[in-house]
Amino acid sequence: MRASTLAVAAVALWASGAHAADTIATVANKPITRAQVEERVKAKLAEVDRARYDAMREGVDELVREALFAEEAQARKITVEQLQKQEVADKVGPPTDAEIKEIYDANKEQLDGKPLEAVKDQIVDYMRQLRLQERNAAFVRELKAKYPTTVSLRPPVIEVGTGGRPVLGPADAPVTIIEFSDYECPYCKRAEPTVREVLKAYKDKVRFVYRDYPLPFHEHARPASVAARCADAQGKFWDYHNKLMSSEQLGTDKYKSLADEVGLDRAKFDECLTSDKFTAAIEKDVEDGAKAGVNGTPSFFINGRMIDGARPFESFKEIIDEEISWSQKKG
Repeated sequence: MRASTLAVAAVALWASGAHAADTIATVANKPITRAQVEERVKAKLAEVDRARYDAMREGVDELVREALFAEEAQARKITVEQLQKQEVADKVGPPTDAEIKEIYDANKEQLDGKPLEAVKDQIVDYMRQLRLQERNAAFVRELKAKYPTTVSLRPPVIEVGTGGRPVLGPADAPVTIIEFSDYECPYCKRAEPTVREVLKAYKDKVRFVYRDYPLPFHEHARPASVAARCADAQGKFWDYHNKLMSSEQLGTDKYKSLADEVGLDRAKFDECLTSDKFTAAIEKDVEDGAKAGVNGTPSFFINGRMIDGARPFESFKEIIDEEISWSQKKG
């Protein structure tokens, strides 16, 4: 049998036995399936998928940037190097003394208390590199407006449900944002204004869901989640949630005072606060988050695309705009 025939036969055999191959281990003749293994290591596989996408996207962006510069250089009848000098290097001026001092003051600890004059050149170089990157990115955006550019590479998507939690925004919004968060986490509190900015900017284009992910080393995180769910039981989740997120101090007395502020029935709230009626639901949120790859807070899934940490509005905007564009193409 020829090699090519053997190859075709092997592919056919693999395809016909794909389901049989789903058993990838046995113990006492009992199967362990591929689906079981993938479910067990779902978070790790998601991390691998994201790393691969990030590498691919970086490569795509580099090639797109090179192609755009080549097009514009050819149009101007100059070299790419000359174009880079004219549009990037020559348009980045030196930082002022005031700007240098501002950077120095903000980073004194990392600079081990060294005097300004000892690290001035280092700061100037850092600021110049940063501005070169910013100018380069701005010029690439200008070139994309001039030369139609598309990127069809899609990021990995992780299936994450709402967990039955309260939702802000219309059910048919093209973008769903699910946040796994912790009421005691300072980074979660820092991200809250950005979430509000996103909802204000996109209105009916985005729906938002908050899911609990109380970190074990935060003493008040889980009780705060319980308090928010008790408020939800009386139809006041978002009012209570907003007050919790803006509260610097947490604790039983605080939860009760906030209940009064949002107009909850205190007797029902106090009884709810000491019950364990939401223990399983909070654990389900934590379990779902961990399976999706959450290992810190806040973690966001924008149509299943994960970003973590207190990111600026622009980070959300970039992904949301892409998702809206994709939904319009599909529609």
